[in-house]
Amino acid sequence: MTGGARSAAAAVLALTAAASVPAGAQGEDFAARFAACLACHGENGRSTTALVPSLGGQPAFFAMTQLFLLRDGRRGEPVMIEQARSMTNDDLRAFSAAIAGLPPPEPPAQAPDADRFERGRALATRHRCGVCHNPDFSGREQMPRLANQREDYLLKSMREFASGRRIGYGAAMTQELAGLADEALADLAHFLAHFPDRRRIPQ
Repeated sequence: MTGGARSAAAAVLALTAAASVPAGAQGEDFAARFAACLACHGENGRSTTALVPSLGGQPAFFAMTQLFLLRDGRRGEPVMIEQARSMTNDDLRAFSAAIAGLPPPEPPAQAPDADRFERGRALATRHRCGVCHNPDFSGREQMPRLANQREDYLLKSMREFASGRRIGYGAAMTQELAGLADEALADLAHFLAHFPDRRRIPQ
């Protein structure tokens, strides 16, 4: 873990020391601000916009970390950095709690490509994705939920990790993804976006 990553993690841990979300953060102003987030990230946190991630089902600690990094300008698109710039620490706690309360997104309605799904499954096993992100890829602590995230966003994120352009807690993601061909990254994103393949689950 780099010094910058350690400092970010320590700062977020300090923020989570407050056990509850301030009452004022749950008022009409917060509701309106959170609704503005969902206008881009989708109703109930399920995105229908290209390259915009779904927020539903993300762990609160992960959500808070991303908001912290955005507020600091360490990662993210300029429009998101600008949105987060004025957030207080109470805001970070309130927004991350609200995000964690959204329902996880459902798998895409369209069935996955069977060959790509299996190649992605093999890659996820080989690179031990389920160790950190949970066997069902639901995420935990600072590790995001990957299951049923938008495929285009997953691919974008993995490309950035593979190239070293995306900030993480350390070098783990870059080490796991560096050297993988773009086709392999695309197969892995396809697998995670469609996990599990509901056609193969007995009813």
